[in-house]
Amino acid sequence: MFTVGDPVPWFEAPTPLRPDFSFASAAGRYVVLSFIGSAALPAMAAMLGRLKGHALFDDDFAAVFAVSCDTGDEREGRIAQHVPGFRVFWDFKAQIAAAYGLVSPGAKEGSMNLAATTFVLDGRMRVLAVMPIDNPATHDAQLIEFLSRLPKASTAGPAPVLVLPRLFEPEFCKALIAVYRRDGGKPSGFMRTDPNTGKTILKLDLAFKRRQDCELTDPALIAEINARLSRRLVPELRKVFQFEATHMERYIVARYEAGEGGFFRAHRDNTTKGTAHRRFAVTVNLNAEEYEGGDLCFPEFGWNTYRAPTGGAVAFSCSLLHEATPVKKGERYCFLPFLYDEAAAKIREENLKFLDTAAADPKPVAASEPAKAESSAAE
Repeated sequence: MFTVGDPVPWFEAPTPLRPDFSFASAAGRYVVLSFIGSAALPAMAAMLGRLKGHALFDDDFAAVFAVSCDTGDEREGRIAQHVPGFRVFWDFKAQIAAAYGLVSPGAKEGSMNLAATTFVLDGRMRVLAVMPIDNPATHDAQLIEFLSRLPKASTAGPAPVLVLPRLFEPEFCKALIAVYRRDGGKPSGFMRTDPNTGKTILKLDLAFKRRQDCELTDPALIAEINARLSRRLVPELRKVFQFEATHMERYIVARYEAGEGGFFRAHRDNTTKGTAHRRFAVTVNLNAEEYEGGDLCFPEFGWNTYRAPTGGAVAFSCSLLHEATPVKKGERYCFLPFLYDEAAAKIREENLKFLDTAAADPKPVAASEPAKAESSAAE
């Protein structure tokens, strides 16, 4: 059983609306994770009804996730989602409940031998309270009373990111933008795990991400990029994070455009087997003074936004939840590589068998030392 201060496991699980909801993406607000066992019990169903639609649960301050282990809840429609603020996970094999220490591993489908419990989590998915559901008739009132005493901000900053100016010269930024305008961009997807095959696949969803990407293929241009990052970024990562970047994944110029409200919802960059090798994400802004909106934020550390100047970068761990806010005016251009080290390169090689070839086709590219280059279509 987890106790106050402990980080909790992340997982992907089906909900009534989608088969692969990533719980890790819910960070950045107070999260109520309530393992109810079954809503067949009238008192439990009534408790959920009182939580659903409560003003506290608005997805900004807090959100509720009820976890059901009873197939009848889905089959008979006993629990309905109420978005924003109230969602349901199906855990019919009790795998999530087992990971949280509430049932013994291998519990049978639909098993009721579950210690019904609510976990209250902070914005970084760490335990604030563990509340056994001893009496559903009073549990929601106790939960609401506890949440009402919490401060409005569920997170604290600043985010552990590196903002570094002067990686690319202004003229080099203009040259990269010119390549995009000459060659054009294609709709950009994101990586997910196929629940049927276990492979990492590329998915397009305009409700989650609206961006156009142009892949850079000119070896001379790629060599110029490598030289600048090797000389100006790699030493800073070594100094600030004690991280030795030796490989770079993908060479793309990305465009977020106000006309389509370009954005990328909160996500992490290394949550699939095909992306597990990624260590640092880098956002090099190419025209930071020419658009409104379109900033980076890190919900686990509050809603402050980050924007490097033109030619500068924001570098951060791929494990951090991050979001590109909508562009409200103009066009935002940026260069978006991932960096990793020798140990991660071995992980990447081992996990290539999990990467759907339709999603990514790695191509080795000559690079300036110490960075080694690989290009792939990815998140």
